[in-house]
Amino acid sequence: MSPASVEIKTLKIDGRDVGAREDQTILEVALENGIYIPTLCHLEGLTEIGACRICLVEVKGTPKLLPACVTRVQEGMEVMVNSERLQNYRKVIVELLFSERNHICSVCVSNGHCDLQSMAQKLGITHISVPYRHPHMPVDASHERYINDHNRCILCTRCVRVCHEIEGAHTWDVTGRGSQAKVITDLNTAWGESDTCTSCGKCVQVCPTGALSEKGKSVSEMSKRRQFLPYLTLMREGRP
Repeated sequence: MSPASVEIKTLKIDGRDVGAREDQTILEVALENGIYIPTLCHLEGLTEIGACRICLVEVKGTPKLLPACVTRVQEGMEVMVNSERLQNYRKVIVELLFSERNHICSVCVSNGHCDLQSMAQKLGITHISVPYRHPHMPVDASHERYINDHNRCILCTRCVRVCHEIEGAHTWDVTGRGSQAKVITDLNTAWGESDTCTSCGKCVQVCPTGALSEKGKSVSEMSKRRQFLPYLTLMREGRP
C-alpha cells in the first residue's frame, strides 16, 4: 500500500518563506522554523485547545486575530506573530489572568519556575492595570502527596488533558463557566478521596503555575519535569 500523499503549503511567517504540511498549525510550523510564538495552554504531547489566546497571530486579509495553535496553514498565508497590536493584546490577556485569581508570586511554591510569571517578564509587565478580583478560592490538600490551590490556576486544562490523554484516568475535569470555572477531580470530590486518581503526578508536572504542587517541596525544588510527554505520545502512537 502506498503511503497517503500529503500536500505541501507555502506561506510567510514574519516575512520568512516557510513550507508546511497541510495538516500543520501555524504554531507547529513556527516552532519548526525557530520562530517564537508565546503560549501558555500549549504543551507538546497534548492536544491543542486554544484556551489561553496568548498565541494569537495576525493573518493578512483576516480582520480577526487567530490562535496559532489551532489554526491550520493555508497556501499563500501571510502571518504576523510579533506586531505591536499582538504585544498589546498579550499583555492584556496576561494582566487579566493575574487579576482573576490570587497570584502572589512572593509566597508561591513555583516562584521562579512559573510559566505565567515568565510570560509576564517576557512581555515586560511590571504592574496590573485592571482591578484585582480577590476571589475566595479553596485549597485542596486532601491528597497524601499533592496540593491543588485554585488561587493559582489559570484554567489552561493541561492537567485535564494529560490525565485523560496520557494517563487514561480522566480524573480531572472542569466545572462552572467564566470566572467561576475551576478544575475538579472526579465529580467534584476531594482529590484525596478520588477513586480514579493513580497518583502518577503527571498533572502536577505539566501545571504551568503553582496551582498543582508536591507536598514537602521547597521553592527551589518545584521545577516541573515535562520531558516525558513527547516520548509517551510517540510510544502510544507506535511511531519510531
